[in-house]
Amino acid sequence: MQDRFEQIALYRWWRRSVVGRVDHESVMARITEDSGWSPRYAFMVMMSAGIAVLGLLLSSPAVVIGAMLISPLMSPILGLGFSLALFDFSEMRRSLTALAVGAVAAVIFTALIVALSPLQAPTSEIIARTRPNLFDLAVALFAALAGTFAIIRGRGDTIVGVAIATALMPPLAVVGFGLATWNMPVLGGAFALFVTNFVTIALSATAMARFYGFGHHLTSQQSWTQTFVLLFVFVAMAIPLGISLKQIAGEAVTVNQTRSFLSERFGADARVTQLDIDFDADPVVVRAVVITPRGRMQRTAALQEDLTSRLGKPLRLRLDQVVLEPGAGAIEAQREEIRQAGDAAAIETQRIAALSQMLALTAGTTADGVTVDRDHHRAMADAVPLPGASLATYRVLEQRAAAQADGWDVVLTPPQMATPTIAFTGSADTLDAPAREAVLVSAWAARRWNVRSLGVPGLPPASSEQAPEEAPEKPTLVQRRALAVAALLRENGIAPLPAPAAGSRFALRRIDEGETQP
Repeated sequence: MQDRFEQIALYRWWRRSVVGRVDHESVMARITEDSGWSPRYAFMVMMSAGIAVLGLLLSSPAVVIGAMLISPLMSPILGLGFSLALFDFSEMRRSLTALAVGAVAAVIFTALIVALSPLQAPTSEIIARTRPNLFDLAVALFAALAGTFAIIRGRGDTIVGVAIATALMPPLAVVGFGLATWNMPVLGGAFALFVTNFVTIALSATAMARFYGFGHHLTSQQSWTQTFVLLFVFVAMAIPLGISLKQIAGEAVTVNQTRSFLSERFGADARVTQLDIDFDADPVVVRAVVITPRGRMQRTAALQEDLTSRLGKPLRLRLDQVVLEPGAGAIEAQREEIRQAGDAAAIETQRIAALSQMLALTAGTTADGVTVDRDHHRAMADAVPLPGASLATYRVLEQRAAAQADGWDVVLTPPQMATPTIAFTGSADTLDAPAREAVLVSAWAARRWNVRSLGVPGLPPASSEQAPEEAPEKPTLVQRRALAVAALLRENGIAPLPAPAAGSRFALRRIDEGETQP
């Protein structure tokens, strides 16, 4: 077949001017030397990961770029790409091992740093690496082609720019951040970005290596297999990334349409100074601040209805209208905007103070006893014992406080006390409304106390680790009741454990971590 191609002038030019100018042995020696695992490689990965996560926490692009420059992850990925081009399974295993070791070390090291750090709020640098899209694939593709060209043609200085463009280490650092803070959306998005980058780089290196004559000894079947795998993987990655890009573009269009709508309704004399849209809420929440002359004020309900019709999707509009008196001009509007920006922090502080006072009154403590997490909109307090109050009372108090704290997660930890009694009547083995509520209150209290397990009287020993359908073939009445309670506990994140049977009326028993059940 090669003799047949020799009759084609383009093929002869390619063999002579492209493949013939490459020292394949020296290129592969250089790739093999840098693509494996070594103590130096592990040390540089951890140092790069440490710099990256600190830059992300500080929201410093310069520091993040520094981490990209010293990251050695590019070498094993290029080694993987060339091993795919050559069908060299030994080098493939070697490169994959180095990549896996580096990735795991980076994630664990960054998670440790974040866990010990007082700064654990997601920054703009972190958020920017949680939503991969089709453009990220394109950047990785072009950068990988440039990097592979530089390696093959001996222009190593280009690798510096490639390292910055592909950004392999920052996504891994964000994965460590998500692991340390148990933020699964951040962890999943950053991991998807890392996989997108490294797979694109490896496959692009494979394609470029074949173009420069690496793997020319492969059979026609092996070459077609490579081509099919390359096309399949790129298409498989491009589809979800394209959907993500479409979603991001749709959100940008929605923001522009909303801003245009508000500008049209309030007129040229008004100014939209703040516009935030929460696309994760259901329905979508639009928060806006508009500086407007008094004569142009609008009813929020009417605006919400018209904006819903304009966008074609349900939403909630939270609109603050800052009123300018008649005769106020552009200078007054700018002054009002500056004053509003300066007052924003004070308004937020006042709101948090009011929330703390409300939760303190609910918990029966002082405002100093309330812990407020501004970044995650979470307020927590330990309730003091109230005369005659049960666990159900504290749960209702938490629900009422949460209803008043719009947009905040309220956690009220009740004092230590007995869980409510669960009662079955006659020969019933299902939970009626009062019994179901008692189980739900018990599960809620266990979560607030950080108790992971509750003892269920009469629960068969094997059922604590099995699903309900794997219960004894002929359970007794006591066991059937216990299994019904156990199923509801599992639904609410509490592990049921066996406890001694106690008749038709019983309370769930606390089993703290490390304690063994009877």
